[in-house]
Amino acid sequence: MELFVEQNSIVREIWGKSDTVLFIFAGASAEFALNKAVDWLYYTGKLPKDPLGRLFSTVGYARKIVFSSIEEANQSIDFITHIHASVEKNRGMAIPDWAYRDVLFMLIHYSIASFELLERKLSNAEKEEVYNVFYCVGLRMDLKELPDNYKDWLPVRDAHLKENLEKSKFTTDLFQQYKKHLGTIRFKLLIGVQKLIVPKIAKDKLFKNQFVLLKPIIKIYKISKLVKMDSAIKNLLLPSEYKNQIKEIDIPKQ
Repeated sequence: MELFVEQNSIVREIWGKSDTVLFIFAGASAEFALNKAVDWLYYTGKLPKDPLGRLFSTVGYARKIVFSSIEEANQSIDFITHIHASVEKNRGMAIPDWAYRDVLFMLIHYSIASFELLERKLSNAEKEEVYNVFYCVGLRMDLKELPDNYKDWLPVRDAHLKENLEKSKFTTDLFQQYKKHLGTIRFKLLIGVQKLIVPKIAKDKLFKNQFVLLKPIIKIYKISKLVKMDSAIKNLLLPSEYKNQIKEIDIPKQ
């Protein structure tokens, strides 16, 4: 059986750690809220109604792709494409191709940024590996104008950020929904994480006060991982109804 992502790939390491995955979607949740195509996330009403549920649904699809055979991963990608095509048909208009690329670009950026924040710096070869995996996802989705490699992608990513981000009524509402579903303390933690990993252009649009209290806490958390106390910390910080789903993300080292 040929795997979509090689067994020893850094991408499997990134997506096999619950804390890294949660940081990926903490960053993406901020950028989603600023995207000019965010109205598509409101069309079905599912995201503002249950942002945490949608988070774990998205995590599930992403992990199916990363940890499956090529055939199974392609089936998952095709299913995602089918779902979006149905939404487009119901609305009577197409999701812009650049909006699909933006989501793909978020997964690339936050996979790298989250792992580097929590674990270590990635080599250029490892960053290329991350890019290649999601590049293959984009090709399967028939996305256009995808750069061939990580180096060429960097200026394209910057251009997308400049062109496609704006603060809107959807931005404000989505953050209100995050706070409603997370509670005040967890919401403040979310904001702290977002300030650490979102690009400066997004941070400038979202946060008037960009002071970050989480930096020393991240250091403490890294130490807690060394002494196997990180699970206890996550159990305190995360909503109880999602604890089992979060535990299932962690894949023991072989």
